[in-house]
Formats: sequence, structure tokens, C-alpha cells
Amino acid sequence: MVKFLDLYKINEQYRAEIDAAVKGVIDSGWYLLGKANEEFCKNFANYCGTKYCVGVANGLDALNLIIKAYGFGTDDEIIVPANTYIASILSVSQNGCTPVLVEPDINTYNINPDLIEEKITSKTKAIMVVHLYGQAANIDEILELAKKYNLKVIEDSAQAHGAFSGSKRTGNLGDASGFSFYPGKNLGALGDAGAVTTNNKDLYEKIKAIANYGSKEKYHNIYKGVNSRLDEIQAAVLNVKLKYLDNDNNKRREISKYYRKNIKNPNIILPQVKNEDGHVWHVFAVRAERRDDLKKYLENNDIQTLIHYPIAPHKQQAYKEWNSLSYPITEQIHKTILSLPISPAMEKSEVEKTIDVINGWK
Repeated sequence: MVKFLDLYKINEQYRAEIDAAVKGVIDSGWYLLGKANEEFCKNFANYCGTKYCVGVANGLDALNLIIKAYGFGTDDEIIVPANTYIASILSVSQNGCTPVLVEPDINTYNINPDLIEEKITSKTKAIMVVHLYGQAANIDEILELAKKYNLKVIEDSAQAHGAFSGSKRTGNLGDASGFSFYPGKNLGALGDAGAVTTNNKDLYEKIKAIANYGSKEKYHNIYKGVNSRLDEIQAAVLNVKLKYLDNDNNKRREISKYYRKNIKNPNIILPQVKNEDGHVWHVFAVRAERRDDLKKYLENNDIQTLIHYPIAPHKQQAYKEWNSLSYPITEQIHKTILSLPISPAMEKSEVEKTIDVINGWK
């Protein structure tokens, strides 16, 4: 069986270091907002190229906290991709803001900058950019629009740890960025974890306080905060794995290149790449008109796949008020997309088997 993602195998590579790091936290007797958290946040900010990083409980909280810290709320609109995981949109709704959906580019699956300006109104406060599947969005055009209309740019970098746009990494492209370290991410914890990166000191300090019950000093609450903190054990694990992130991303790039060179089935639409060295391939997503048949065929040949994502956000029951709306490009992607196995722990034989089987599909 070619697993879609073998998390045990990925983490086993670093087992000795992870064990030692976790033991260090346990032995310290300090389990929240301690040295491991401080060290990871410093290292991750340096990695992204930003001045500041706040460790939080998960990726959704990271986006929520950014919006909350900016003070956006009722009657405010935030532009967000129509083609994304629902967490991006939930973060907007949960702050009382209105998500305004914009269709993606069919070739990159990221938000189409050419369609953003027509959605900007006097209520628009920010553009949320999702770097989907590991490829940075077309940020330069988006930053120009943001400057023109005095909008904030919020990055959802949950799938793009270490990705580049030009000379800058994701997390350092907009005003602030939310990261998820869910176990299956390129930089994955051993549970839920997240972070916010920014170069804005005031925003950093406000988010840090809001995430800790709205407090900068214990029992002194200056904001109506929440409880969203990166625990010491997860910070210690992430600190170990961060050292190997670029190497792991390079392995993903090698697999992607091999897939794209050797998958020859005319019924398969392969992903397009804008920046070969900047894409980190969180997901290798192909498209096929008979997607469900392809998925079943691969499973029958012992190859696991996933669909990212089977239901578009505007078709979810949670947003039933949108169910009658039409976003044809998004709907086309969600009906045809299928993610093949890709990870730094894949063996070459597993990659070759996937290619041979998929080339045999008719």
C-alpha cells in the first residue's frame, strides 16, 4: 500500500531528537509560555524573515486573532478565495465580518488577482490570500490593490511553510500571516498548533495579549481575549523539525518533478507551477473529469489518495445562505481535483508505482 501520508515514518526520522526535546520540556516542569515557545517563535520568525512570531493553539486561531487584533467586525468585508479550506472563511465569519468570495485561477488554484478589484467596496477592510497546496499566490498584484484601496493583506500560509514569492517567504509577504502546524502540514506538530507572523510590533503585542486572555500581565486584562497558546511540548517538537523543513520541502519538489515528467496519461491534468524553486508541494493535486473513477481505481491498486476538497465552501451546509450562488471555476475544481501521495518519507519505488498505475488508467 502506498500511503497518502505516513506521519509515523516522517516523524521517525527525527525520533531521537524529538524524544530528547519532549523529555527536556517534561523535566523543566514548565509547560506553557516557556523557553521552548520563546525559542521556536524566534527561530520561526527568522526562518520566515519577519520580526515577530506568536505561537498559538492552531491555524484557525491564528487567522481569527489577526482579524480580531485589527478590530474588524460587523459591517466589515474581507475578500477571501472561493476555492479554499473552510477555515479561511470561518475566521472571517467568526469575527462578525462578511466574507466576500473571489474565484481562483484555474491553473494555479490560487485567488485570481484580476477578479479582486470588482469586489472591493467601501466596507472592504482586508484581502485574505491563501497560498493553496504549497504555491504562493500572485502577491505583487494583490499588494498593489491593497495599497490603492488602503486594505490589509492577511496571508493564510497553512499549506505553504517555506514557500517563496520572489526572494521572500510566505509569512512575510503581507501585513500578517496565520500558520497551522497540524500534523499533516509540511512543518507538522504532534497535535494542534499554530502561529502568527508579522513585522508590525503593535499588532504582535496585541495578538500576543489577546491570545493569553487579553493579558500582558497576569490577572490584568486589557482586552476581551481568548485562550490560544502554543504549548511547550509542541513548540519543542516544531523546533526540532524546523531545522529539516527546507530539506523536506526539497524532497517534495523532487517527487513533484518526477511526477510531472513521467505521468503521461492524457486524461490527467497536471498542476502548473509559476516558481519551480518556490513551490513546497503540500499537496500534489491533479484533475480528472472522471475523478471518482480515478480515485477508486487507484485505491483498488493500493494507492491512497485524498480530495482537497470535495465540497466548495459556498456549497457547505454551514453557509446555506450561499448554496444557490454560482462560482463555476471553484465548482469545476472541487468536482475534478484529486491529491496524489507526496511526502519527504516516500520511497522512489512508491512514486514509480503511483506513476505506473495512473498511466494505466483508461
